Amino acid sequence: MSIKIEYRTGNQLDVDQVIDLYFASTLGERRPADNRASMTQMIEEANLVVTAWEGDLLVGIARSLTDWCYVAYLADLAVRESHQHRGIGKELIRRTQSALGKEATLILIAAPAAEGYYPKIGMKPHPSAWILRPGDKIP
Repeated sequence: MSIKIEYRTGNQLDVDQVIDLYFASTLGERRPADNRASMTQMIEEANLVVTAWEGDLLVGIARSLTDWCYVAYLADLAVRESHQHRGIGKELIRRTQSALGKEATLILIAAPAAEGYYPKIGMKPHPSAWILRPGDKIP
């Protein structure tokens, strides 16, 4: 029998638990999860963090940057591989959206492996996202 999933809001988290989750979800492959200082800053500076817990185990996180009224950038959505396909990611997004103002748009850039997930839960693609990677310069 599975333990009930509890959802919490706030960024007062043990960075080691967050790092463990990122690696257990494969997001650690695309984030600086081996850099404890960066991970600490990423959590501390995010102003909307929703987490999913199974007992004392951190099983999911939605880490966002937002102004609360117009836009929120969902920077990270991670669910342990062992806990995927149970609606946890969807609930993390639902709770993130409900914490925002009624007019706020939720935006994310999907990892290539997750591109098929977001349309299934009702998110719409956007044709014009642009990025500057570290070291890229505006001519």
